[in-house]
Amino acid sequence: MNANHLDTLECRSSAVRETALFERFGERLAAAAAALPGLSAHLAGHDLAAIEDRDALARLPVLRKDVLMAAQGEQPPFGGFVDASRLAGSRVFASPGPVFEAQRPGIDPWACARALQAAGVRPGMTVHNAFSYHLTPGGFILDEGARALGCTVFPAGVGNTEAQVAAIRQLRPEAYTGTPDYLRTLLDHAGDEGLSLRLALVSGGALFPAMREAYRASGVQVLQCYATADAGVIAYESMTPGRVGDEGGFVVHPGMIVSEGLIVEICQPGSGEPVAPGERGEIVVTHLDPLAPDGSVPRAVSPLVRFATGDLSAVLEGESPCGRTNTRLAGWLGRADQRTKVRGMFVDPVQVQRVRAEHAEVARLRLVVTRDGTGDTMTLRATLNGPADADAIRSALAGSLERACGLRGHVEIVDTLPADGVVVEDARDYDEHGT
Repeated sequence: MNANHLDTLECRSSAVRETALFERFGERLAAAAAALPGLSAHLAGHDLAAIEDRDALARLPVLRKDVLMAAQGEQPPFGGFVDASRLAGSRVFASPGPVFEAQRPGIDPWACARALQAAGVRPGMTVHNAFSYHLTPGGFILDEGARALGCTVFPAGVGNTEAQVAAIRQLRPEAYTGTPDYLRTLLDHAGDEGLSLRLALVSGGALFPAMREAYRASGVQVLQCYATADAGVIAYESMTPGRVGDEGGFVVHPGMIVSEGLIVEICQPGSGEPVAPGERGEIVVTHLDPLAPDGSVPRAVSPLVRFATGDLSAVLEGESPCGRTNTRLAGWLGRADQRTKVRGMFVDPVQVQRVRAEHAEVARLRLVVTRDGTGDTMTLRATLNGPADADAIRSALAGSLERACGLRGHVEIVDTLPADGVVVEDARDYDEHGT
């Protein structure tokens, strides 16, 4: 362990870590299912008490967003997967879908402090947090982690860029948290005068190599983490510290290190069967609270059991040069379904279909996501059932799209769309830009 590590857990041997993850796992899982009727129904027919390793865990069904959404619709608000009686003094959120999530009790409930520490953020720093605090937990994930680390947080949220730049100049924060694209927006608005930001931990969008180098040239060292509203920070980048601009500078190490306390599997999309080491597959996450200090099984609040994120990755061989010993993921390698992230927000085919349901004059819709310079762009392509006022329909569809997704997009009226089942098309070229 060195000063760049949060604690000694990051440097445990793989065997010690695996033993800790599965200590009385079956007992903990059985207790969670007994307390949560939705989880119990989902895992019905399985001997939960007998699950004590990864092979046994892999025999359980995966939990997908659509299953969770259906359960929440039938048994609001959480579908029997959260103990709502334990949420006093906490927060609840609504992510696109909608999917309702609960903040777990305790300090740093989404395990973000490790990612901030690995990015060079230290106690006493001021963090400018430009993730949204509205509806979804994004802003709170970073906010809680930074405060747990001992930082002061400015809750900037999204938008109102001029006011954000003015706040940065007044408060002089060292670190930025937010999407990769919005950091560029802040720096561009600052102009030649520049900003005090020197560190950044970004998420919610692709950090292309060219973007990282451009930020390096602007004097900001940028690392990224992979997080979801349900699981929190799943994995994060690490580095060898150094001053930006110095010969050699800081060195970002390959891959993303899995957060402590999580069981991460890489599985065949659609089946939940683990893939061979190094193969690309869907990220599946399990999180159960560890045993209490007195050895008792804690009362479950919001456990995750084989939660399918819909994101693709692969396991990298070996350990990180930074000294952290946990599994490394190859980063975000695409989606296993059509649900995709745009400007830090997930867009789901269900939302696009809701737009279509509002407009009887529309025959078919397809939402196409591309890159325009340094930002994500959404274009909603529509075919019509017959002659109509195209300008009026474009305006109406643009309004419906923004209401459904919380994001603005362009609208195009086209003659035909393929009947291939694609509702959300991610046309961003990750091979060209890198991940």
